Amino acid sequence: MGTHGSGGAGGRMSEAALRVMVVDDHPMWRDGVARDLADEGFEVVATADGVGSAGRRAGAVTPDVVLMDMQLPDGTGAEATAAVLAVSPASRVLVLSASEERDDVLEAVKAGASGYLVKSSSRTELVDAVRATADGQAVFTPGLAGLILGEYRRMSQEPTTDPAMPRLTDRETEVLRYVAKGLSAKQIARKLSLSHRTVENHVQATLRKLQLGNRVELTRYAIEHGLDEPPA
Repeated sequence: MGTHGSGGAGGRMSEAALRVMVVDDHPMWRDGVARDLADEGFEVVATADGVGSAGRRAGAVTPDVVLMDMQLPDGTGAEATAAVLAVSPASRVLVLSASEERDDVLEAVKAGASGYLVKSSSRTELVDAVRATADGQAVFTPGLAGLILGEYRRMSQEPTTDPAMPRLTDRETEVLRYVAKGLSAKQIARKLSLSHRTVENHVQATLRKLQLGNRVELTRYAIEHGLDEPPA
């Protein structure tokens, strides 16, 4: 499992237990995951077995993180992701699926999922992924992050010549490139010989300029505009 993005000031991590909802149509799997998370100190606030129930319950309990299966009896995980975020926009969705199909991964991300983990991941990987997702990181099983990066590059039409692109300082652009490559704020600080706080300030300034809500959106923006590639 790999992570992409960074946590920090924009994250939801706190002293209180993270509130998680598990969406899966297999009762034994769903209950097992919920039990594992509860044993690790998470508060499992709801479970759901389909698109409809996921939307209803997310609206009622507003979880920090939703673990989402891709194959549901009344629709897809992408549809359920959209339904959850429509009623609980502050929630973050982490797909946990047996499928590694390209279309499933891309549909989930386009619907707003923050990451995608395969069910063969270990309990430790799952626990770490839930915490990272709550903290604003985009978490992907190895190999899937590259798929997402490649897709956003293909979607990019004119990477750096968009006249509507907000003006970023050279330092903000430099920090953004490292964000797009998956470095944490601490790693970026070491590379640029800056303080962690300075890097966070640059990230927050960039979020404001680009009118983006979090690092996941910031990473998408950087990729779409070719900023994850080194300058020519």
